[in-house]
Amino acid sequence: MKILIPTAKEMNTNVPSLEAKTLCPESQAVLDELTIYSAQELENFYKISAEKAQEEYERIQALKNGTANSYPALQLFDGLMYRNIKRDNLTKAEQAYLEKHLMITSALYGVIPAFAPIAPHRLDFLMKLKIAGKSLKSHWQSAYEESVKGEELIFSLLSSEFETVFPKEVREQMVTFKFMENRDGKLKVHSTISKKARGTFLTALMEDQVTSVEEIKKLSFAGFTYRDDLSSDKEMVFVK
Repeated sequence: MKILIPTAKEMNTNVPSLEAKTLCPESQAVLDELTIYSAQELENFYKISAEKAQEEYERIQALKNGTANSYPALQLFDGLMYRNIKRDNLTKAEQAYLEKHLMITSALYGVIPAFAPIAPHRLDFLMKLKIAGKSLKSHWQSAYEESVKGEELIFSLLSSEFETVFPKEVREQMVTFKFMENRDGKLKVHSTISKKARGTFLTALMEDQVTSVEEIKKLSFAGFTYRDDLSSDKEMVFVK
């Protein structure tokens, strides 16, 4: 069983650093393309300020030169979903659960274990970067497929941007989740609620050591409960 989550744009480097690992060939190919850009070109590529572009240029060069600091992926990313995941004071069982089951999908590193060492960077699958004439999604598809090969159960907390990197046959295997809010009798879905809920949901999975669909149906967390009437075999719905 694997649980898949995406990366986040926000990062926090005020966490213990780790020794870097050699980049895999797919990651190195992406980095080689990024190193071609000047700071000014990165400003246009990312559509960010000159200051942010300079920061990213320095990050890319540090990766190229092997001088970039690396951090545990689950601790480095600090978006809304990540801030709602229990990441500190983990029990041995919780740590082991995350190490065994949680994978993070990245446009630079591929599909990596939760605590894999990675360097700060800015890249997602919406970026129009070509690798040997291929889009980022096409470049990573085989490696993404290989990362979950043989898995009978795949829980996806991915956005469509990351989910669609996997080939269709893998996507059809995935169990996905929808988090809704009941407002005056009307069920609403919105980004903030969904991101927070993914984090608290993952925390509940970890704390309860969940490894099956049936166990998920019994979960309640942050006011959310499972709604069988709104769910299907491949999409589980929780309502707050």
